[in-house]
Amino acid sequence: MRFHVIVAAVFWFGFVDSRKIRGISSSYKRFYRERKSFLCVDGSKIIPFEQVNDDYCDCEDGSDEPGTSACPHGRFYCTNLGFRPHYIPSSRVNDGICDCCDASDEYNSHAHCQNTCWNLGQRERAYVEGQMRTLDEGLQLKQQLIEEGVLLWREKQAQLRELQQVAEDLQIKLEEHRRKKHEADRLKEQTLKALEAGDSSLFKCQNSTVTSTFQLLDSNKDGSVTVDEVQAKVALVHDEQRVLSEEEAVALLGGGYPMDLTKFQHTLWDILTKGDSVKIKDAHGAPGVGEDPHLKAADRAAEWEATDLKKVEEAYETVNMEISDLWKKLSIDYGPDWEFLFLNSQCYELKVYEYTYTLCPFNQVTQKSTAGTEVSLGRWGMWAAAPKNQYSHMVYENGEPCWQGGSRSTTVTLTCGTETALRSVKEPSKCQYVLDFQTPVACQPALKQRGVHSEL
Repeated sequence: MRFHVIVAAVFWFGFVDSRKIRGISSSYKRFYRERKSFLCVDGSKIIPFEQVNDDYCDCEDGSDEPGTSACPHGRFYCTNLGFRPHYIPSSRVNDGICDCCDASDEYNSHAHCQNTCWNLGQRERAYVEGQMRTLDEGLQLKQQLIEEGVLLWREKQAQLRELQQVAEDLQIKLEEHRRKKHEADRLKEQTLKALEAGDSSLFKCQNSTVTSTFQLLDSNKDGSVTVDEVQAKVALVHDEQRVLSEEEAVALLGGGYPMDLTKFQHTLWDILTKGDSVKIKDAHGAPGVGEDPHLKAADRAAEWEATDLKKVEEAYETVNMEISDLWKKLSIDYGPDWEFLFLNSQCYELKVYEYTYTLCPFNQVTQKSTAGTEVSLGRWGMWAAAPKNQYSHMVYENGEPCWQGGSRSTTVTLTCGTETALRSVKEPSKCQYVLDFQTPVACQPALKQRGVHSEL
């Protein structure tokens, strides 16, 4: 009898030692303090404590078998000291495959697992330290790009103000040239009517034509015609392409001094109306004008004013287009400190097999084959805000139609790095592209605050 009691006692103590509570994290140890009974973690059932880790599932949540594979929904906690702890399904406990780097999941199997946590931890610590160095350098570069962005933003604002001032000045010139063209057209019409009515009414019209022609030659509107102005707007009848020499222009002015309207009417005007030696440049008589010198002069003046008006209109249109383009660029969200502004007007390429992908931030994404065919994968749409980072994803929409229907689109994921470059391109679904774009401006101080995992 005593022998049996001693054997039973040895068996009991051995049983308790072999059933050391495995597979629980430090935060759950309070539920497994050895006592007479055990309350399932979900509170659904109370069982004798001896039934914990007895390889039979009593609790619905599997909490009574953290160290065995008895429960279908159980979890085993790998402590992995020196590396990252994690859970595995309890079905993997003692299955002959090493899942925990500290080998704690194979405590009662034929598998010969080595504890590799320290080596894994060393490699991960080295990787994380490298990432921290990259983050430090990236944040420094980001600060420089923020400063450049602020300066660039100010330059763009100043450029916009200058263009708006130029547009205002051109608007004034435009109204003036429209008035002059209207006046020249009116004088031409009056001259034509005067010719039809007879010479009695021509004198008054002639005076208006003289004045109009004088104003045409007087480019700087100072009330006089100079040698330079004659060379600019008067040409030989038989050699219009040749610029008058200074001596020829001086001769036409009767001595080289600036010529006022009165002198012009009695000298150069007479020469121009004869039309046999010199004429106004780029002025050709309209069909049916005839050979009347007064009408020819009026027609030339009208054509010249039309040419000047067209030039001013083109300049005004060009400036307004530049203003519109600059407004569009300035209306884009470049981040709270304009840190992404430097990406505007830049493009980045990456060759993947037979395709070259080009990302032009805030503009478009394209794909070009080796055959030279280029396809639009989307134009700039918006930022796709993530919960913790508003500027982590760019969306490019409305690319070229896809053969399955719909249009191509691209999502650009921004990641922290010391260089600005396109790193990878994927097509997870047909005509839907994902690009990895690395740049210092994607580095976030919050990443640094997390640091290396506390258990590494």
